[in-house]
Amino acid sequence: MFNSSAFDYINVLDKAADAAWLRNDAISNNIANVDTPGYKRQDVNFEEQLRRALKNNHYETIDEKVGNINLKRLNPITYRDHAGFSYRLDGNNVDIDTENVELASNQIRYQGLTDSIGHEFNNLTTVMK
Repeated sequence: MFNSSAFDYINVLDKAADAAWLRNDAISNNIANVDTPGYKRQDVNFEEQLRRALKNNHYETIDEKVGNINLKRLNPITYRDHAGFSYRLDGNNVDIDTENVELASNQIRYQGLTDSIGHEFNNLTTVMK
């Protein structure tokens, strides 16, 4: 991570891309364990942490809010989703159709984040010319 305000958005986008990558792993585990009795699906919580970090900043502009996010405290958390819930007799709560949709959605999100990081670096390159 860089410690310059020029990289504030890049650092936050980097954290979001890491969370999307972790979510991809969780969804892949869910798909791999679709037939494992008692398996409970996993997901990743990052967006709520980011929302809370932006909301808790008392600055006026989004630039100031992003610039003052404590990146060390902005970490994705993997959790078991509906650990006590299952609509199947074997106790597994993974729905393969839902997981495939989530995987496709997450791949689009990850691509958008990496594209945004690239655009931020292009902007910095343009400014430096």
